[in-house]
Amino acid sequence: MNGVLSIFFVLIVLVIVLLISCIKIVPQAQAYVVTRLGAYQSTWSVGLHFKIPIIDKVARRVTLKEQVVDFAPQPVITKDNVTMRIDTVVFFQITDPKLFTYGVENPIMAIENLTATTLRNIIGELELDQTLTSRETINTKMRASLDEATDPWGIKVNRVELKNIIPPAEIQNAMERQMKAERERREAVTRAEGEKKASVTVAEGKKEAAILEAEAEKQSAILRAEAQKEKMIREAEGQAEAILKVQQASADGLRMLKEAGIDEAVLKLKSLEAFAKAADGQATKIIIPSEIQGIAGLAASAKEILK
Repeated sequence: MNGVLSIFFVLIVLVIVLLISCIKIVPQAQAYVVTRLGAYQSTWSVGLHFKIPIIDKVARRVTLKEQVVDFAPQPVITKDNVTMRIDTVVFFQITDPKLFTYGVENPIMAIENLTATTLRNIIGELELDQTLTSRETINTKMRASLDEATDPWGIKVNRVELKNIIPPAEIQNAMERQMKAERERREAVTRAEGEKKASVTVAEGKKEAAILEAEAEKQSAILRAEAQKEKMIREAEGQAEAILKVQQASADGLRMLKEAGIDEAVLKLKSLEAFAKAADGQATKIIIPSEIQGIAGLAASAKEILK
């Protein structure tokens, strides 16, 4: 009796364990592919699910999050027969767990091989320089091609990126020399432009200095001319004033002589004294009228004028 109870208890425990094992909880961003007796039954999404013991089986657990695969560098040949190595990064997401499970045996390997062949086809139509400068174009073409090819596998290719483009060593050396020459050329052009601007600046400075110097000389000449003019005016005014004063003195002297009643004999004597003073000067030749009476006549004329 005890043995029967023990067997019954064991069977109950086994049934409970079996029932618990049939309860499945699918986590977020995952899906379960369920088969019944080896055939596809259904795809479980997020939540609580039950399966028939022994008959139903979870064939595959599929993640629905976006996945990233970094493939090793692949040798490719460009249109101008340059062999290089390119490694790619593929971003993909499983959209149909059933197709992903039954569409292809090894999806990751299939994507890698498909990426390699697609990359060779695209690079084979481009030359080396185009390959190095057309990454965005290559990425777009590869994404479109891979997305179309993987659609029957329940896979959507979101992005494809060329991670590295590795040309041969001799090509790298030639590119480095070319870049060095280009940098030296730009440096020489920059230096020449700087020297040109400096020369232009110096020439403009000299030009402005010459203009300023000429302007200063012009103003100086104008000032000197004005000063000379003022000096000549002052000298002329002084001479005119002196002449006026001499004439005034002469007139005053004649007036005084008239008022003193000097006769003709005194005028003749004064005339002789004037000629004597003239003879004492630096003149080497003196012209004297032949008749002193002429001088007296002149004095008499002056006397008549002053009356």
